[in-house]
Amino acid sequence: MADRDFKLRIASSMAEIPAQAWNACANPHLNQPAQPLLLRDPTLERYNPFLSHAFLNALETSGSATSRTGWSPMHVLVEDGDDNLIAAAPCYLKSHSMGEYVFDHAWADAYERAGGHYYPKLQICVPFTPVQGRRLLIAPGPDADKAQEALIASIASLQEKTKASSVHLTFATQSECEALSAAGYLQRTGKQFHFFNKGYGHFDDFLADLASRKRKNIRKEREQALQNGIEIEQLTGDQIKEHHWDAFFAFYMDTGSRKWGTPYLTRQFYSQIGEAMAGDILLIMAKRAGRYIAGAINFIGADALYGRNWGAIEDHPFLHFECCYYQAIDFALANGLGRVEAGAQGEHKLARGYGPVATYSAHQLADPRLHRAVADYLRHERAKIEQAIEVYSEHVPFRKSQEPDHQE
Repeated sequence: MADRDFKLRIASSMAEIPAQAWNACANPHLNQPAQPLLLRDPTLERYNPFLSHAFLNALETSGSATSRTGWSPMHVLVEDGDDNLIAAAPCYLKSHSMGEYVFDHAWADAYERAGGHYYPKLQICVPFTPVQGRRLLIAPGPDADKAQEALIASIASLQEKTKASSVHLTFATQSECEALSAAGYLQRTGKQFHFFNKGYGHFDDFLADLASRKRKNIRKEREQALQNGIEIEQLTGDQIKEHHWDAFFAFYMDTGSRKWGTPYLTRQFYSQIGEAMAGDILLIMAKRAGRYIAGAINFIGADALYGRNWGAIEDHPFLHFECCYYQAIDFALANGLGRVEAGAQGEHKLARGYGPVATYSAHQLADPRLHRAVADYLRHERAKIEQAIEVYSEHVPFRKSQEPDHQE
């Protein structure tokens, strides 16, 4: 296929893009018949529920990611000569830097102080979702490499057309960032903490792999979390009803208000994903005295469980850890999932079996002066992140190979 056969199109909403065509680029296996969780092919580890048409469309139609909230959809599409979608990128024209989890506020402030205009900028990401995954969505085929080149060129054209100060692909894959480096993008690294299933059959197998003191601490935390008559429910699929979403949304809003923030997601969003993605959702709810008091929402990938939002209307010791970390591990092990990604930040996850991993993003800044300044900053930041990951890796709670297993 010749380059001249590629056509660029910008979609102002996910609703303009046929779901099957989008999913053929983002998650090709979604167009195949659905399978129960335990029968899902673990080799499809690149399946990411957040890249699905259903999830991204719900963000827009629910009023969560729209021009009103500073997220103007400008999805980049590359089509072949027969109008078939062969490459895409979830893209938003931003008027602020909120809800991204890869922070560039200092860059914006410095540029504005120097007399520049940092906004608008182009953000290629899944809004409000610090989960790594592909951002350059290429349909499988013999022309995939050319399609990716065309997509990167299309993003540059959109930046010029919108006069955006910069382009940011956040929580992209390492290979994508390396490909973008050839196009002049800067690479940025961050860190998260993920749990990895080392062939554990159940939670006690995981505990047996820990140092004795760490194992005792986790058991104590789990016991204390369920004091005061607290019960835990794991809900997925058609088990999740609207009254569960009502309760969970109250938890979500409470978390936002206590953190002096503005919750990004609307109540309608949860109903929409509950209808469109029920089989990809795990809702962990805590109940006391007949009413729900806390909850955590997770999304189920082919080989991973992704923790997202949490909230509570009662404060109980270690209930957050139980709902967000330990129950997630329980579910992952019971369903043969390879890892749990419990969201951004959180050095406290280290003592609970979650190890450090690097995350990646790519950044292109139109002003060469700002580009050089950010490049220098990122060189130092990458070194610090690399060093931090090495230090954290030395302090994981697992037993050393020569350490005896002192069972309690």
